[in-house]
Amino acid sequence: MKAIYTFLLLFFSMTLGMAQVQTPQPSPATKIIQTVGLTEFTLTYSRPAMRGRTIMGELVPYGEIWRTGANKNTVIEFEDPITIQSTSIPAGSYALYVRPGAQMWEVFFYTDTENWGLPSSWDTQKVAASFEFPVTLLDQDVSSFTIALTNLTNNGAHLEMAWERSQIAIPFSVPTVEKASTSIKKTLAGNPKASDYYGAASYYFLEGKDLEMAKGWIAKAIALDNDKYWMHRQQSLILHALGEVDAAIAAAKRSLTLAEKANNPDYVRFNKEAIAKWSTDGE
Repeated sequence: MKAIYTFLLLFFSMTLGMAQVQTPQPSPATKIIQTVGLTEFTLTYSRPAMRGRTIMGELVPYGEIWRTGANKNTVIEFEDPITIQSTSIPAGSYALYVRPGAQMWEVFFYTDTENWGLPSSWDTQKVAASFEFPVTLLDQDVSSFTIALTNLTNNGAHLEMAWERSQIAIPFSVPTVEKASTSIKKTLAGNPKASDYYGAASYYFLEGKDLEMAKGWIAKAIALDNDKYWMHRQQSLILHALGEVDAAIAAAKRSLTLAEKANNPDYVRFNKEAIAKWSTDGE
């Protein structure tokens, strides 16, 4: 009996030792992974909430450096250099700090990312770059502090921060043109597949680059793989952009036939609309 008692006591002691209280965090952690063009971004931060408090100018004082969130550093990481206001910031990880004002926020990219809140001693040598951005006043409250990558294009995006009724937007650019051009040149010089020619042609078309070059690449893609409705659709768009309307309509009709066979209603609609419009443009 004594042995059983000792076992039960040990069991319950171990169970109690392993138990942990689970409650919601007041400033939950968030991680965002986003590709802009060909550059991957990772953003990690914690999101404090208003909870009935006045934020800007009180909880977050004006004129003082703020940790841009809660808990450990808000960190942004990007794998390629980015450009903000003509300033290039090297690829890497940076803690984001801001000095808020009623009309302007100063934003700092800080190279030391291992702080809980503010650094014990602010080191100007660790400021990789700083910028000022105007505040936009919102019509409604943003209850939880929010950072987001918005307005994505092939060549850049906006890094937005908002809390309460204050918002700033940080436009930046990424080196997509350089990376894409290098990739196209290297891949097409080797043993390219139909998808490689298609990708190169599509990129040149979307970016308004050399359309004659795009025309040649999409023709090579189709020569290697003739039964893809999306390739014929892309060819029709390129040909139409070059003013070759009859050829564009012929390519669209081929795409339509293949899309109907594949039971893709979107491409069926795209092609029917294009054929109808292009057929009457010259009338």
